[in-house]
Amino acid sequence: MDNSIIIIDDDQDFLDILKGKLINIGFKNVQIEYDPIKVVSIFEKGGVFDIALIDMTMPDMDGIELLEALKRTCPRTECVMVTAVNEARVVVECLKKGAYDYLVKPISNEDLAVSINRALERKRLFDILDIEKSKTLPELTRKEPFKSIITRSPKVLRVLKEAELHAASDVPVLITGESGTGKELLAKAIHAASPRAKFPFTPINMASLTSSLFDAEFFGHTKGAFTGAEIGRVGYIEYTNQGTLFLDEIGNLPLELQGKLLRVLQDGEYIKLGSSRHQKADIRFIAATNQDLDGLMTKKMFRNDLYYRIRGGRLHLPPLREREEDIPFLINKFLEQDCKNTESCHLEENVMHLLLDYDYPGNIRELKSIIQSTVNLAQGMPISTNYLPDYLQKRKSISKRKPAFKSGSIVPLAQVEKFHILKVYYEMGKNKSQTARILGIGLNTLRRKLRSYGVK
Repeated sequence: MDNSIIIIDDDQDFLDILKGKLINIGFKNVQIEYDPIKVVSIFEKGGVFDIALIDMTMPDMDGIELLEALKRTCPRTECVMVTAVNEARVVVECLKKGAYDYLVKPISNEDLAVSINRALERKRLFDILDIEKSKTLPELTRKEPFKSIITRSPKVLRVLKEAELHAASDVPVLITGESGTGKELLAKAIHAASPRAKFPFTPINMASLTSSLFDAEFFGHTKGAFTGAEIGRVGYIEYTNQGTLFLDEIGNLPLELQGKLLRVLQDGEYIKLGSSRHQKADIRFIAATNQDLDGLMTKKMFRNDLYYRIRGGRLHLPPLREREEDIPFLINKFLEQDCKNTESCHLEENVMHLLLDYDYPGNIRELKSIIQSTVNLAQGMPISTNYLPDYLQKRKSISKRKPAFKSGSIVPLAQVEKFHILKVYYEMGKNKSQTARILGIGLNTLRRKLRSYGVK
């Protein structure tokens, strides 16, 4: 786990023992310090830690004084106090001053793991609240797992940051959004950013499961479990052990099967067909739906208890019509993927107008399909309106779409400039000289700005 932890204690032997225990639990980024005054200096100089384990009795500065100093400097660091004496009065004082927990020496591995994981979960929740309140866009700490998700949308960038925070935990995640918004892609990114990344990611279309198939597919079966079963079968649960199970279209799962799924979520246990032995499964669940689960629960079509089990964290992907600034980037990405000759394979101005003016009820999946089809028909030639689907050709080329930035909203000038430059650039068929001339800027200036936007 990448979470950063600092341990402060004046006993070097205890520091080494506690660090060893944390490493055995799975925490690799652990720093130890015996001087509390030095720790205050580290925090004041910008040092950031997720967790601080603080000994109560130290020379020069006691644990409560250090707790107060750290909370003033970095209030989002969760502090866990460590002491050899269990006194209720001291415990209450520490909690009032901002400590999350209070551990008494000697500390067992189990108590240490429970306390640290709960403190991290609390920190994640506060970090998510900070994202929602903040006016500035968050940055991903680990960009690699999310690189396949192309976006410049503030809404989506906030969703990705929340997803990164959820990835570090084992809480179930529910992803909502219209069909084609990239829910499975986001689920894969969460898995790739999690400690389970080296284990299987198994996507399952829940709408395709029937009562007769569910047990055999999910739980597997033993040899001879039913007629014709000459060999046993590994089910999704067993195959995905220690990995992530992605339950796509969870809203379409028949009501009679929801109870069977709930049992696995609650107990982490299952029984293979043809066996009476309970087996354990260590699995992280991510579910997705394009349906209104609240409405389904009202109609008694979706179990309330299952809903509250799968929505430990909830992420909503907005439709493409609400993230217009992403359309040029997505078009460029799909053209690069599908065109053998990217120099000649470009969109004519009217085509870009039509694509920017369309609402995309099928979202990103529909845009990708349109680009694939037009590139295939154009055969390396410039893409004109003749290669677009009929329903797009019939639309007027004059845009009636609302402005990309809503009237009355406060948008950073740099964001407005970026959108305008990219819009003109793609309308000019990615011709840099023509774009620079129309915008009234130097060619080198345009190249520099395009590079900063991530456009080649």
